[in-house]
Amino acid sequence: MTTKLHEVLTGKEDNYILPFFWQHGEDEELLREEMARIHESGIRAVCVESRPHPDFLGPKWWKDIDVIMEEARERGMRVWILDDDHFPTGHAAGRYKEASQELRRLYLSESHIDAFGPSAHSAFLVSPLPYHPGYSIGGTVIAVIAVKRDPVTGVLTEETLNLTDQVENGKLHWDVPDGYWRIFMLNESEHGGDPDKKDYMNPLVADSVRVLIDTVHESFYARYREDFGGTLAGFFSDEPGFYNDKDTWDFNSKPGKKGVSLPWSKEMYSLMEAEFGSDYRRYLPLLWHDGGESMSRMRYSYMNLVSKLYARNFTAQIGDWCRERGVEYIGHVLEDSNVHARLGSGAGHFYRALGGQDMSGLDVVLWQLRPGFDEVPTRGMFNEGDSEFFNYGMAKMAVSLAHLDPKKKGRTMAEVFGAYGWAEGLKLMKWLTDHMLVRGVNYFVPHAFSPKEYPDRDCPPHLYARGKNPQFRYYKYLNHYTNRLSHLLSGGTHIATAAVLYHAEAEWSGDYMYFHKPVKELMRNQIDCDVLPCDTILSDVAVRDGKLAMQDETYDCFIVPYSEALPGEVLSKLTLMAEQGLSIFFIDGLPSRSSEGKLDPQALDRLAANERVEVVTLDKLAGKLREAGYYDVQVRDSEPFLRSYHMRHSDMDVFLFFNEHPTQAIDTEVYLPVTGSVTLYDAYTNKLLESDSVQEGEGSRLKLKLPASETIVIIVSGEELGEWEAAKPITDEKLIMALTGPWSVATATSEQYPAFTPWRELDTLTDLSRSGLLPSFSGTYRYEMVWDWSPVFGNRAMIDLGEAFETAEVFLNGVSAGIRIAAPYQFDLSDLIREGSNSLAIEVTNTLVLETPDFFSRLGQLEPSGLLGPVQLYCEK
Repeated sequence: MTTKLHEVLTGKEDNYILPFFWQHGEDEELLREEMARIHESGIRAVCVESRPHPDFLGPKWWKDIDVIMEEARERGMRVWILDDDHFPTGHAAGRYKEASQELRRLYLSESHIDAFGPSAHSAFLVSPLPYHPGYSIGGTVIAVIAVKRDPVTGVLTEETLNLTDQVENGKLHWDVPDGYWRIFMLNESEHGGDPDKKDYMNPLVADSVRVLIDTVHESFYARYREDFGGTLAGFFSDEPGFYNDKDTWDFNSKPGKKGVSLPWSKEMYSLMEAEFGSDYRRYLPLLWHDGGESMSRMRYSYMNLVSKLYARNFTAQIGDWCRERGVEYIGHVLEDSNVHARLGSGAGHFYRALGGQDMSGLDVVLWQLRPGFDEVPTRGMFNEGDSEFFNYGMAKMAVSLAHLDPKKKGRTMAEVFGAYGWAEGLKLMKWLTDHMLVRGVNYFVPHAFSPKEYPDRDCPPHLYARGKNPQFRYYKYLNHYTNRLSHLLSGGTHIATAAVLYHAEAEWSGDYMYFHKPVKELMRNQIDCDVLPCDTILSDVAVRDGKLAMQDETYDCFIVPYSEALPGEVLSKLTLMAEQGLSIFFIDGLPSRSSEGKLDPQALDRLAANERVEVVTLDKLAGKLREAGYYDVQVRDSEPFLRSYHMRHSDMDVFLFFNEHPTQAIDTEVYLPVTGSVTLYDAYTNKLLESDSVQEGEGSRLKLKLPASETIVIIVSGEELGEWEAAKPITDEKLIMALTGPWSVATATSEQYPAFTPWRELDTLTDLSRSGLLPSFSGTYRYEMVWDWSPVFGNRAMIDLGEAFETAEVFLNGVSAGIRIAAPYQFDLSDLIREGSNSLAIEVTNTLVLETPDFFSRLGQLEPSGLLGPVQLYCEK
């Protein structure tokens, strides 16, 4: 039998879940209890988050970590450490407050004066005022640049003058030439940016980052050296970034935004000169103000340099330190609404920012993802959320990095569930998990376990909530499901037919299209892809037999989202790849220049003339790839909400399909380009199911019927599955009866369960959260009735609960028929049903939102509570 499948069927899959475990300085007894609850829920690791702890790196902190480490050793669990006293990483527990100036943050800012000429003997005050919070950021003027303006529009022209040498005692003496001029004072200061991050590291400076390492990482190494690489798995950086913008949550912060200080370091002087030329200071004002041809060159040069410095001095330095000591380094930056390629709370370039880590990473919080909203923007906590990015860009970008970076070993971590509020239950958690899994995410950091007394208002839901979460007893079912699928989707080779260019450099250089625009078109047509950055195109890919090859991946074609400009080396490499036989599709047009402005126009002509190069519109892209045969699976019908992911192991192919639509079922056929023994696998019940596949040519065709929000795995192996017998699924083709009540209803809170309190009898199933019923009850409703059964109906029976909100367990004649944490709420009663009278009990458990209507839940769409039905019995024909 295939190895991975055998491991999940026998419960021997690895652990892929490491939830945040928040520390507030609780008593030892509470810490041990919470570790026990984490372990009993099927989880074998934790990520300790220090954010609420009152004594980080102090005696109480180490006492608490000792307890957690002891519990982990005894339970065979692993411990990850969030590497600062709170997020975002970079505070070093306050050590920068007293650090020397060269270790503190440094910013470049501008101010300007307007002048009109000709005017001889003019003078201007150009030195900054002394530092005063809210009034002046102080600092030192590094350049005074005059730029001529268009007399009508006021836009900056290419005519610039470096007047720095004409400054005396803070005053510029200048004979203003004819026309309108703007005098820029370029200022270097440790003040600026987000005031809440004023005592943070400078990620562009290696010695500054070393303060964080010496403070946090070395302290753990000194105390737990023997556990490094064993119980202590590694460190987690949470949302580090530049934070140079006072408006932290403006995800559009980048060069061109006026009034914002930009990240800077002393090394930038020599780097800018090498990148842009010795006269680069004359063009620095273009980092804030629109101007001539040099504007995009300057902005590209700046972003290219700061993102590389961030990667080298921050992420790579910490990652190397960890790997040298046998532990791993993971985490994520802010990706929200495309800030991954920008400044502010971003880190400049997603792939560079996470390059030094041992897993790729992302997070989803605050209702960024919600079922049904794959294109229409939705209200977020701070601004309008870009649903297209969150659905088609975020996870795909992260998973692609895991595929292209060998040290990541195909591993992508997602921080999930956080700050959705108590409205989020296991039903939504499963949908979010499936959303990630079908894009290739295979490690999960649930947010969070908090030992603080309920209700802890810090970013709920909390998975145990000191025993108050009524769904906690079912949480292990989600975790087992997650571990099984993660195991099947790890350790093999991802199969995709297309590669898409990451758009960061294009965004820095001019007009551009987001990379997730073509990704969306492909995913909605079941054409899988990876997203590759320019750095990878230049160094890590080759064309072999007309395909793009990278690590273990191969792609039939390469797709370039519209880019007015790309780096010259990239354009040259694209030309070479086309000449080597790779099909390249440019969306909406070819680039018209290079980012650096140094490309020979004949090079662009050479690219355009190649027969392997084609310009297509976005709406025609998927069709073009289908026509060319650049696809893996085929689907009979147009199914824009059907997601697929293909992982190839040495002994089997694994296909995961997910119906991402929250209300509509999918009933179609799929053609898989592989042959062999075809079996369905239900990861929730951990059972194999028979398939109706038929071999057709070089592939296998089979029906695919997926209820809303449901997944199925198709296993194609070269051998039969041996002792594992695939069950025949019960169909709903024959309705026997509808169970309409009356229903005796009782209730139990999480703490009372399983002791129920009778409530009343219901003739009709309804939403129990409505006024006059149980509008503030959070817990479990138990519905009971008795009905008669005759064997004449058949030997196999199934009950379908219809709508239930949201976790359901069915008992027949006192024996559990199973638990479902999400639709479809269908249960096999064949082994429990008996002739004559049958006693039926249905327990439906809601979330804590009715009891605790928190702030975060106000962003969501609240569902009903209880059993709504219709409850129906089916029997096979």
